[in-house]
Parts: sequence; structure tokens; C-alpha cells
Amino acid sequence: MQALVIAAHGSHLNPDASDPTYAHADTVRETGAFDEVRETFWKEEPHFREVIRTLESEEIFVVPLFISEGYFTEQVIPRELRLEGWNPEKWDSDGTSATEVTLEVGDAEKTVHYCGPVGTHDSMTDVIVQRAETVTGDHDVGEGVGLAVVGHGTDRNENSAKAIEYHTERIRERDRFDAVQALFMDEEPEVDDVTEYFETDDIVVVPLFIADGYHTQEDIPEDMGLTDDYRLGWDVPSTVDGHRIWYAGAVGTEPLLADVLLERASDAGATLGDALERIRRDTTHNDAGAPESDSSHARTNGKPVTDS
Repeated sequence: MQALVIAAHGSHLNPDASDPTYAHADTVRETGAFDEVRETFWKEEPHFREVIRTLESEEIFVVPLFISEGYFTEQVIPRELRLEGWNPEKWDSDGTSATEVTLEVGDAEKTVHYCGPVGTHDSMTDVIVQRAETVTGDHDVGEGVGLAVVGHGTDRNENSAKAIEYHTERIRERDRFDAVQALFMDEEPEVDDVTEYFETDDIVVVPLFIADGYHTQEDIPEDMGLTDDYRLGWDVPSTVDGHRIWYAGAVGTEPLLADVLLERASDAGATLGDALERIRRDTTHNDAGAPESDSSHARTNGKPVTDS
């Protein structure tokens, strides 16, 4: 038997923060690729510490639903799962290249394949682009449009910016958008100055966050000038300094993110059958065009939760 464990941050303040985790878990569960699919959280129940010992499967694939390699993926999750012999050096990563490490949980007699976070997997690039399609309602969005990929950024963890810069460069190399720029909340270049980095009339802004919360629903909209008060909401698009800003909200709410979870598990050796093809078929925009823009990001009020 094999199991998939999706390890996410969660929030004590607002249960909506875990909605993307449950949604993606349901999508994976429907494929039947795993005997068990289990969500687990740092700030909610079920907690990291108990999850391994509640599973019947002998082989377990743990995928962190986090953006960057760092404190949570290198310290908190392995410690709470009680992974024997874990050391971040086993990933042999430059900050964006962690794949998986196979470890034992001796007292539970389980083999755990501990995977890198979803945020640094190559397939996340496709999720960012699809998020731009979703918010604009344009399957072919790109020509004449700029794209800003926004991250938190912090001097305390250089890997926080690496994931954003990594995907920004990959999208830039595709030559699909007129310009692609990485921007940050807490370091330069800052999202406050978004219009200074683009000459295009239209700018799509995709925050590389797993869940909508304080940062994506309060800080970033106000910082960019979409609204003076997040509680009043904003239009999508909004006009700022003569540019139309298409603000997408957290990339982690895009259904295609379920594909990244499976990609991580597949890279670690999970047997998936046709699950990847099925998920891509069900969550990727087709020739009929992108689905309507996510209304939760149009005229929305902020939610008091913590982004992960």
C-alpha cells in the first residue's frame, strides 16, 4: 500500500487557509492512485506529529505544500514526523533543486519518501501561467501583457526569493509575455512599485503563495494601490498609474496545483498509473478557453489568516 501525505501550514485564525489543501487532496484522491491521501497541518488538526502513525500504508510519500525550502521544510516537518536520519544536506539542493530523500520511521515501521516543496518544482511554472489565464479569462494571455510573480522575500532565508526568481526566469525564457518581473513584499524590488517595471498597459500579478490571507488579501492589494482599504475590496482589473492590474490572488488556489503534488510523488517513485494524465485533463485550460475569473479575487475583502 502507498499513501500521499500533504503537509501544509494551516492557520489558527481562519480555517479558509486550509481550503486549497483539502481541495487538492480531494482531486488527487479521486484519481485512486494512492490507497490513502491525508492532509496534515502545522497550525491545525490533524497535526504533523500524528499523521504517519495513523496510516496503514507501509510506503508513504510526504509532499510539503510550501513555496520555498527553509525552516518549515528543513526543520519543522521532518522533526514533527520523526524522520530518522534526516539532514537537509541529504537534499543536496541549491535552494530550488530538492527532490526527495527516502527515510525510515522505525517505531511505525514505515518507509517515508520526503519530497521537496511544491513551490520549487518545475511544473509550478505552468501553474503560475495558468493562474494568469484564469484571472484574465484569456487562454492565450501573454502578448502585450506583463507578468509580475510576487513573493514574500526575507533576509532571514535567501531561499524565499530563489523560488520566485527561478520561476520568473523560466517564464521569461518562454517569451510568452512582453515582460516578466519578480517582485517582493519585504525586499527589493518591491511590489509597491509594480507599475515602474512594466511598459505594457496590462499587468498580471500572481502572488506565489499557497493560500489567500493577510499578505495576498490585505497587504499586497494596498501596497500596489488597488485599494486604499482592503475591506472595501478592489476591481479586477484595477487601474493604477495608467496600467490595468489583473490581480490573481494566491497561486495555490489554482486547481492545476494538484498536478505538482503528483509530480513530486512520481519523482520519488510513486506508482501513479494514468493519474497525472487525468489530473492534467481535468485541471488544465483547454481550447474552449480559460474558466471564468475566480470571483473570490474580484471585489473581495481581506481575510484575517496567515499566508504560507
